[in-house]
Amino acid sequence: MVLETANNQVSNMENISVMKATVQSVQSAMKQLDLVAKEVEETKPLVVQGSLESLSAKIRSFVNEGVALCKPAKLHIVDGSEREMRNLLNMMQQCGMIEYLPKYRNCYLAKTDPADVARVESKTFIITDNKRDTIPQAAPGVKGTLGNWMSMDDLKEAVKDRFPGCMAGRTMYVIPFSMGPVGSPLSKIGIQLTDSPYVVASMRTMTRMGSHVMEVLGDGDFVKCLHSVGCPLPTTRKLINNWPCNPEKVIVTHIPATNEILSFGSGYGGNSLLGKKCFALRIGSTIAKREGWLAEHMLILGITNPAGVKRYIAAAFPSACGKTNLAMMTPSLPGYKVECVGDDIAWMKFDEEGTLRAINPENGFFGVAPGTSMKTNPVAMQTVLSNTIFTNVAKTSDGGIFWEGLEKETPNDVSITSWLGDENWTKESGKPAAHPNSRFCTPAGQCPIIDPAWEDPKGVPISAILFGGRRPEGVPLIYESFDWKHGVMVGAAMRSEATAAAEHKSKVIMHDPFAMRPFFGYNFGHYLQHWLSMESRTNKTMPKIFHVNWFRKSEKGGFLWPGFGENVRVVDWILQRIDGRDVAVESAVGLIPSPGALSLYGLTEAVDMDELFRLPKNFWQQEVCDVKKYFREQVGEDLPNEIWEELNKLEKRVDEM
Repeated sequence: MVLETANNQVSNMENISVMKATVQSVQSAMKQLDLVAKEVEETKPLVVQGSLESLSAKIRSFVNEGVALCKPAKLHIVDGSEREMRNLLNMMQQCGMIEYLPKYRNCYLAKTDPADVARVESKTFIITDNKRDTIPQAAPGVKGTLGNWMSMDDLKEAVKDRFPGCMAGRTMYVIPFSMGPVGSPLSKIGIQLTDSPYVVASMRTMTRMGSHVMEVLGDGDFVKCLHSVGCPLPTTRKLINNWPCNPEKVIVTHIPATNEILSFGSGYGGNSLLGKKCFALRIGSTIAKREGWLAEHMLILGITNPAGVKRYIAAAFPSACGKTNLAMMTPSLPGYKVECVGDDIAWMKFDEEGTLRAINPENGFFGVAPGTSMKTNPVAMQTVLSNTIFTNVAKTSDGGIFWEGLEKETPNDVSITSWLGDENWTKESGKPAAHPNSRFCTPAGQCPIIDPAWEDPKGVPISAILFGGRRPEGVPLIYESFDWKHGVMVGAAMRSEATAAAEHKSKVIMHDPFAMRPFFGYNFGHYLQHWLSMESRTNKTMPKIFHVNWFRKSEKGGFLWPGFGENVRVVDWILQRIDGRDVAVESAVGLIPSPGALSLYGLTEAVDMDELFRLPKNFWQQEVCDVKKYFREQVGEDLPNEIWEELNKLEKRVDEM
């Protein structure tokens, strides 16, 4: 709809010619129409792969609208084949957009323009007729932080200002992709138009992509995704690292009413791989609300205890808070086995029997590289050393990669070139070797602990939901909510240190409800009401809700909990609680492990459990005050009464500590 409207606003030779024809002789009009037809034929892109005629009427209409607006020189209908991928990688190598990493099998390094390195929240918008459908009404004089709204009229102007002719000289790729296993009742299909081969190669890893998706779709509806780097050829701006982008004009927009996504100016993953945050979370959450399910920023893991009992857990953490590490945990306790379903996004829906089941809608891992190592996440390291595109990491003189955290795993006799191109990089330079938000894009299927049911079209049954973030003080290692309503309040009140995945620079404690603050597709207050309603949609017991904090620090500044593989000790307690075991005691904030219930067997260093679970009264009084202020200023009248009631109960319990 938006593309069609934009095309109607852009004048073209055919319209002018028809107007002239009304006042010319029949012979003159015929000549003019012949000229127009010739020009239209000449401006049609050369179809270099696939055929427009093979597309369904709906897809063909969408592609034709995109072509008319963006005016690409060539059209490539993606089939998802290995040969196609190889050709794309070779082409990007030849133009200097990526380089081969000979130390590994089929791995490449891309370095972006330094102005295009992360999601840009301030330029990300949801478009609805009513602003309040998108964001709550913030208090007078307060800037809302729960999303950005744009009117349809402003969107049309933004599109008109950016997209006409934006793909001139470039190839438009038509990407059919499925979020979730192809054909699953929990999956959804999208069609992305893009002029970035990097996006095509990455989408092949991150989604199920290709001709088989169109076969399943038939003439059905799909999410329409249009993306351009915003650099028509010949370029008017100097390319840095041969990375086309247009930072001054970046905009990422979502239209829930018509399931459309339009992104311009950025080639970075979160802004350009439109199946990821844009579709899977922002548009996905609006579809989920309409259809009665949940689209969440959550990992999914399967864990089997020594008795052979397996459970599945979903967990929501902000970016760079250990999601991938937990999803791929190597347990330190003997007899436990962790298997990964997904590390970033979960779609959860009740089945016919009322069990909440989840799929990972993605097909790959788009993980933060710095901090990942054989010590912190050996499974991730084994996963990424083949068939991976690295972005903005450093490279080594022996053809490998480097980032902060790999110091002990990198030979002393190799030199390092930073992501900015600084040769013979050392720590003394004062600059990081890899960008803090540098990434690996790698297939999930090659993860050595991928769960056998990760592509089960029915999804996996969820027994527990975890919330958590980086909280250096006050928040205990783990606590369990008293019930579903309390758990929803716990998720709503989440706070965490800001991360490199967004443009925030300093380490400040930010409110990040459900780890979804940058990804809500609609009003957060309505989102909370939707979560509260889930309990009434089933006769079965809802998953238990917990809050974890791996990052509490001592007065000296060191972490109180060893984390990583030792986190299985916390998960072990969660499993006991799922089984109904009496291993918890009440506290003001929730149920915490009873003395001795959390296994410390085999820990090589002493852990101060008293400090880990200490609840300073003044801290929690301030916490309640801060959360109340946040809800009052940011959500206001849209906050469900049930959340206020739960917060008031917490305040009373804290005051009685």
